[in-house]
Amino acid sequence: MAEPQQPQRQLALQKIFLKDASLEVPKAPEVFQRAWKPAVDVNLTTSTSALEQSGVYQVALRVTVTCKLEDEVALLIEIEQAGLFQLAGFGEQELPVVLNTHCPQALFPYAREAVSDLAQRGGFQQLLLQPVNFDALYRQHLERQQGGAQATVQ
Repeated sequence: MAEPQQPQRQLALQKIFLKDASLEVPKAPEVFQRAWKPAVDVNLTTSTSALEQSGVYQVALRVTVTCKLEDEVALLIEIEQAGLFQLAGFGEQELPVVLNTHCPQALFPYAREAVSDLAQRGGFQQLLLQPVNFDALYRQHLERQQGGAQATVQ
């Protein structure tokens, strides 16, 4: 007797687009007179939403880069890089993993390029974001959620 076949998994990128971009240089032009050795903070967040089309999801990767000289913000860049992804054949447990790891990983190079481009257009040197392990970030997110759930149960 033949066992029922699992549906074939498919992840197809339909579109990548820059949803939002912001550059702020609050201390210009004075900031260009100072030595450029900033403290750089990078914050990443993702969001997902299902579209009306079955199996199509919008995934957005928000990157916020804050560069400070001493205690003053010298450069602030915010990028929201988004994409439309067609997903099929993934189980209920697998879908959040794919949406929060594989999809942001596909978007990250575009967000990194947009951050670097905005920094240069703002009069600064190229700003290169280091590679990100979205699998590890998602695991940390799940651990924090489980830790919070355990703390409220006790």
